[in-house]
Amino acid sequence: MSGARPVTACRACGGRLGLTFCDLGHQPVANSYVPPDRAGEPEPAFPLRAVVCDACRLVQLDTVVDERGIFTDYAYFSSMSSTWLDHAARFCAGVARRLALGPGCFVVEVASNDGYLLRNFVAAGIPCLGVEPAANVAAIARAAGVPTEARFFGRDAARDILGARGGRPADLVIANNVLAHVPDLDDFVGGLALLAGPRGVVSIEAPHLVALVDGVQFDTIYHEHYAYWSLLSMEAALARQGLRVFDVERLATHGGSLRALSAAAEQPPSAALLSVRAEEAARGLGDDAFYSGFGPRVRAVLDGLRAWLDGAAAEGRRVCAYGAAAKGNTLLNATGVTAADILAVADRSLAKQGRLMPGSRIPVVSPEAMLALRPDDILILPWNIEAEVAGQLRAAGFTGRLVVAVPQLTMRGAPE
Repeated sequence: MSGARPVTACRACGGRLGLTFCDLGHQPVANSYVPPDRAGEPEPAFPLRAVVCDACRLVQLDTVVDERGIFTDYAYFSSMSSTWLDHAARFCAGVARRLALGPGCFVVEVASNDGYLLRNFVAAGIPCLGVEPAANVAAIARAAGVPTEARFFGRDAARDILGARGGRPADLVIANNVLAHVPDLDDFVGGLALLAGPRGVVSIEAPHLVALVDGVQFDTIYHEHYAYWSLLSMEAALARQGLRVFDVERLATHGGSLRALSAAAEQPPSAALLSVRAEEAARGLGDDAFYSGFGPRVRAVLDGLRAWLDGAAAEGRRVCAYGAAAKGNTLLNATGVTAADILAVADRSLAKQGRLMPGSRIPVVSPEAMLALRPDDILILPWNIEAEVAGQLRAAGFTGRLVVAVPQLTMRGAPE
């Protein structure tokens, strides 16, 4: 990782960065898991502070950590979650019907990860291409039969893809949960518009800022997420590149997300789009009041987790955690948790097992190895898939307490 650079103007519109939304201090990069042979080496830590653009109201980090250092070799694999696989399959089936996609069409997914989504189009016989910056993840997608290019996406990538197709644009361009990861929004969104051309549809999924605020989801703030999107700020960013949102869908994923459909050709706004616009206007997303006061709510969550861990230690309870997710690293490091508080974190990803959590230096182990430690309590870090994780742990025979810290400390299955 080559370092970080301060952001002095809004990365979407160039406006002034004003109000502080959430300050989580200095933290290591959330997905930079530490190999055991580097356990004694210090980790670089960078400011983790989200601020608000006075003009377009985009919430964004005011320090950008080198994106090539983060995403060239990445430790997140979408196919590890059955919940996410089901979500992707439903989307592919629905959008294929809606847009009448078939063998003569072409679909591109940007930030396609391990091919978890595009494999549905491959199975349906719909030509597709993934663009994935992490070479290690792209290789897994190709091995699974999903055509994938290992590169960062922007206008140059879009031109190359169009050139390879004789200039024919894509019928559908998918950018799911990637808009937060983009430091150069002009180049990225411009590439989406170029690739979709005059008639293609761009489908974007992103966690909704309103849900983040309502659910105190501060743990989704980390260096890999440069920006946090409302419909207000997203429509403005897309419009600057000639893309007009015509429909939006509310999703339960990631604690509450939006799926926005846009195109160069103007279409009447759907009732759902008008509804979200009206909600955001009523909530005051154009004013500072919506964004202020979030910091104290975050501090209450951190203090609650710290108090519970201290109490568990005083009682001699053995505590483990499940899910070596980036959001978990933000939570643990903001709380000051170490391996003295939590024995191990379980994760199904072989790429994470055997490594240490960044910052906290808690060992990552398999779920079986974690259960072998005979914990009294298990803290579920990826609260967005709590039900899935709880079902797996109960099925494996765990009868102790399951704990979630966000949006408030909740314990389930405590012994009577």
